[in-house]
Amino acid sequence: MGPLCFLDYWLFHLQWAVTTSVDFSLAELIQVIILLSTGGKNGGGYEASKYVVIAFHGGILLLHGIINSLPITLLSFLGQLAAIWNVLGVFVLMIVIPSVATERASAKFVFTYFNTENGDGISSRPYIFLLGVLMSQYTLTGFDASAHMSEETKDADSNGPKGIISAVGISIVVGWGYILGITFAVTDIPYLLSENNDAGGYAIAEVFYQAFKKRYGHGTGGIICLLIVAVAIFFCGMSSVTSNSRMAYAFSRDGAMPLSSLWHKVNQQEVPIYAVWLSVFISFCMALTSLGSIVAFEAMVSIATIGLYIAYGLPIFFRVTLARNHFVPGPFNLGRYGMIVGWVAVLWVLTISILFSLPVSYPITIETLNYTPVAVGCLLILVVSCWIISGHRWFKGPITNI
Repeated sequence: MGPLCFLDYWLFHLQWAVTTSVDFSLAELIQVIILLSTGGKNGGGYEASKYVVIAFHGGILLLHGIINSLPITLLSFLGQLAAIWNVLGVFVLMIVIPSVATERASAKFVFTYFNTENGDGISSRPYIFLLGVLMSQYTLTGFDASAHMSEETKDADSNGPKGIISAVGISIVVGWGYILGITFAVTDIPYLLSENNDAGGYAIAEVFYQAFKKRYGHGTGGIICLLIVAVAIFFCGMSSVTSNSRMAYAFSRDGAMPLSSLWHKVNQQEVPIYAVWLSVFISFCMALTSLGSIVAFEAMVSIATIGLYIAYGLPIFFRVTLARNHFVPGPFNLGRYGMIVGWVAVLWVLTISILFSLPVSYPITIETLNYTPVAVGCLLILVVSCWIISGHRWFKGPITNI
């Protein structure tokens, strides 16, 4: 029990990298919005350097740290506002963009076309399909946020699981509709991916911008649509910092982190303030890797996704195997379907762990190598070594709060 909990704890800490990637993507989007607002790449627009993007990233994290330092009632209100914004924003975009576009793709293109001339040396359609699964898997990362907030949730043993199921269900339905709506506005893939377009190669921004520019002669409407996306990403990063801080709080309460006595302290508003700013600091430090190597940064994001899913999968695996006969279900459970869903989840985690380790570009070089399996392997070795050397002496496992 002890070593498995210790391993799972540190795999869950990879969600700091998810926060990094979310806020970094927002920083890049802000840079693109500024570029398009000042004329675009082909019109002499302002193109920020990687140092300016990092500064944006730091500013976004600072705002998220301040917001997460507020009382939980205000944070809860912002969370509800974020949910409304995301749902309404997606419906607006999935209707407006294909409606405004003067050229629309056919249903055959949307549902059957594979971009085999992608410049990455990959022409196999099944292989392209499998790689495409990875991005959708990344977007579903973090659905467990309601579990991390369980100590601040009423009737958490019922509302926590309901929150997880609702998050996944809404993401699937609304996300699928959004992807369909945007894809029908895509007609020239090579140009969307070209660094010489107005958005500098930022494909989704170019779709929005060109849809309005071709219809009205300017892309102002597309920039407004990008602002809708930017606010949604901002809320996502806010929630991610919340989740990170609650994990750091819980793990330090159980004595699983260095300086645990500091990170599990809460202020007068019952907010784990030190854990909040620890999460902000580590997420910013992780983003600094992009200054040296964007390959290293992308690898870090990949291991965050695969590491989190391994962390999700381990408890499920032991639930359907070792704990099968003596596990006590909570008030909200899947009943007789629990074992089936559990095994499907375990097999799916195993499948995507393999997919995330596949090369995404050929020929394989130092720049194109998928470092995910190497990085995950090194992390596992590091955590196991830490347990063997010292962790087994002081880590006693989860502590129950009543």
